[in-house]
Parts: sequence; C-alpha cells; structure tokens
Amino acid sequence: MPSPSPSPSDDISTWYEEAEHARRAGRVDTAQGLLDRVLERDPRYVGALYLRGLLALETDQIESAQRWVERAIEVQPDPVFYNTLCVIQIRLGAFAIAAQTAQQGLALQPNSPMLLYCQALALQAQGQIEDAAIGYRRLLQLQPDHSPAHANLGAAAKNLGALGDAERHLRRAIALAPDDLGARANLGTVLLATGRYEEAWPYFEDRWANFVNASGLPDSGRPQLPLPQWKGGSPGAVDSAERIATRQARLLVIPEQGHGDSLQFVRYLPLALERFSQVGYVCPPSLRRLYEHSLCSRWPGLVLLYREQVHERDWDCYSPLMSLPMAFSTRLDNIPAAMPYLFADAGRTAWWQTRLAALPDPNLPRVGVVWAGGHSGLADDRVRSLTSAQIAPLLALPHIRWISLQKTDDPAKRPDAASKARLTDWMDEVTDFADTAALIENLDLVISVDTSVAHLAAAMGKPVWLLNRFAGCWRWLRDRDDSPWYPTVRLFTQSQRGNWDDVLARVVAELQQRF
Repeated sequence: MPSPSPSPSDDISTWYEEAEHARRAGRVDTAQGLLDRVLERDPRYVGALYLRGLLALETDQIESAQRWVERAIEVQPDPVFYNTLCVIQIRLGAFAIAAQTAQQGLALQPNSPMLLYCQALALQAQGQIEDAAIGYRRLLQLQPDHSPAHANLGAAAKNLGALGDAERHLRRAIALAPDDLGARANLGTVLLATGRYEEAWPYFEDRWANFVNASGLPDSGRPQLPLPQWKGGSPGAVDSAERIATRQARLLVIPEQGHGDSLQFVRYLPLALERFSQVGYVCPPSLRRLYEHSLCSRWPGLVLLYREQVHERDWDCYSPLMSLPMAFSTRLDNIPAAMPYLFADAGRTAWWQTRLAALPDPNLPRVGVVWAGGHSGLADDRVRSLTSAQIAPLLALPHIRWISLQKTDDPAKRPDAASKARLTDWMDEVTDFADTAALIENLDLVISVDTSVAHLAAAMGKPVWLLNRFAGCWRWLRDRDDSPWYPTVRLFTQSQRGNWDDVLARVVAELQQRF
C-alpha cells in the first residue's frame, strides 16, 4: 500500500529544521535559501521570520535584522523576539526606542532577565543613570551572579557618586568574569577617584576596553607594538633575555585619546629622560609647536615624532603616555606637580598683548572662558559641557574683559548672539595650542569646563577655576576644591547631577569678590 504524500506543512517544517541546522553549521546562504522557501509558502511562518532576523544580525545586516524581527513580532508578540529587537536597536544607537521595546517585552514577561538587562543598558546609554541602576538591581535580585549587570551597575554607581557601591559591584563582576577588561578599567578609575593610586594603576592598564571614538563607538584596543612595555624600574628590566644597559635604553611613548590627557601627563617625559638616553613621543600635530618650545628646547633628549616616523627598530621599549604614572609609582603624595612645565612663546605672547591693549578699557581684568568640551557625541561631553546661554550670568558681570578660549567644530557650541556681544573672540585665528598658550599668558584667570584648555592653562601655572560636573573625572578626586596635579586649579563642583546653576552662582560670587 503506497505511503501518503507529504503535506505542504510537512515540507515547511522540514525546510525550517534544515535551515536551523544550516545556521548552526555556519552555512548562511543555505539557511537563507531554505527560509525563503518557507516564507514563500507561508509568509507568516513566525519561526522563519525570526530566524531570518537572527541570520541578518549575525552577518551585520542590522537594519535588515530589525525589519525581519519586527515582522515576527507582528505575527506573534514574544518576549524573546522583543529582546532580540532591543539588542538590534541598541546596536543602531536607537536607545530610547530600545528602552520602549524592552518595556513591551516586560509587559509579557515581567521577570525576564534578558529584557531587564537590555532595558537598563538602553537607559544607561541615554544618561538615565538612576533608572538604569534600578533595572540592574532588579535583575540581580533574580540572578545574583549576573556578571554584566554587576559591571554596569558598578559603572552607574560611579557616575552617581556612590564609589563604595561601585567598587563592590565591580569587584563582584571581576570575580565572576576575570577577563572582563571593562570592569577592571572602571574599577581602576574608581580607585583613582578615591586617591588609592598604587592599587589603581594595574587596573587602569585595561582602560582601552572602555575607549570610544567621537561617535561613541568602541575605539581601537590596547596598542600592539613589537617592543616590551616599560613598567618602571631600571630600563634593563624590560627585557630579561637581552638586558639593556642603564641610561643607554631608548623609550618610545605613544599618545592616548584626548589632548587634555597629553597636556597633563607630558610632565613625565623629562622624568623618563633621567632613566633613558632618549625619549620619543608620538606627538599630536596641534600640540607639536607648544611641546617643541616648552620641552624639547630644554631637554634635547626628547624627540617629537609623527606617526609615520615611528620605526620600532629605533627603540628598545615603549610606554603608553598614561601608563607612566604607574611606571613611576605615582601616589597622591609624590605627584610631579612643579609648575609651570609648559610655556608660551614670548613673541606670540607680545603680539596678543598688543591686540588686547588696543581694546577699550585695556586695564580691565582679563578672564578666559571655555564652556564646552570636544567630542559632542560622547555621553561624558553631554554632562561636562554647558551652552553659551548658560554662562550668561558670568558674562553679565561688568568690569571684566571676557576672552573666549572656546574652540569647536560643533555649531551648537558656538556663542549665541547675546554671548558674542560680551566676548572678545579671536579663536578663529588660533591654529594650535601654541597660539592658545600665548593668548592665555596675557590673562589673569581662566574659567573652564573639564577640557584641554583647563589643563594647558594649569600647566602654565595660570589660575584656573574648573567647572566640574558631579562625580566627574577621576583626576579631580572627590570632595575637595583643589588638585594635587595642579597647584593653581580651584574646583567648583556640582553638588547635584546636572545642576550648573549652583556652580555658576558660586563662581559669580567669587568673581565679584576678586574683581
């Protein structure tokens, strides 16, 4: 007796199962072909729609993945589908929509660890730190050993100023996942913010795990060079196989992310020359003239290099610039803080002086001001920067010559019409930090948010009033208004997250007293 012919539904099930098997085996084209056959027969076959989205996600076709998963949800709302859609939207940077998607999934499955994590992650990316922390804590009640939740809650607690909670969660994350470099890097900055430098520096060596570029995307990882890294002690200790004679070794120092980092930590280059016969620094072009005048003219063994000039054969070992504090066993009580170590060119300084003297009321106190940082796409920049309208209470003070030191390619950070009328703004004529230094040399005070100009002015020994965000950068420590890195810096720190009004009111009062 002949067996019955397979039904169309049997074919669809077989094709779908074969597609699943092909996907797991990495045969993407085969899986897609089988799924297309399924969907041609039944366009609402939810498993095929969802699997098509997973294939697109796994092959970095992110927009296509979103469309397929959304079609699957239209057919059958499912918490797993919502979770995948939330992951896709986070990948696309659509954080507000991702948080809403996670909430829709949680309405179906309120205790889904996956959805709770994705929602908290999306909230954290938007800067909604308190709400994100609530989500991570709820997740950890369900899964106490969820390592990424501990790591992200630690980062959130750090930004909320709860350094004890931050340290506890980050240490737990590292205990659960010792290879979590991001958690190690965050623990390093927490320890640095509390002044526990010796304990912090080894964790800070993993800082590259948290670097992002100007668009907020992960940046390149730790630099890879075919040279041993010098981590302190005798230069001969960098290579046990071929020991290098003390004072004959040559050290290559490579820069890191921001200009502010370079301006703060180049103070270590002359110290390195006490241990090495030559120190080369791969110098950002905008800092080159300043460093040639300030450093190379005084220490001939210091060489500034362009990236294309770096040949590993010319060097015996290397160090990232911000690893030098660890190499020199820096503690709070031995920070090299002799000022100044950066200097303006006398000729360029005189040129700016002539221009300033030609302005009306040339004897007015001259105060430079910077209200916004660079890298507008970064979350940190959104919390450290002000608008020119926000600094109106400063600019409204009479009897002060306000000098703009604001340099930006972002039109939103340029002064508005009212601010521009109160500012002397020549920054379009400034080409690099040597020009900025010469202008700063003519000023009585610099008021700045946490950005490179603050470091430049402080390294020149100028009085600097830093407008410091709540739970700000580790280098400014906590609960103090001075800085062991710069004797002339005074900190005006937010008492509450986002509250610049109180900061500016204190600055206005101090300005009225000083001038």
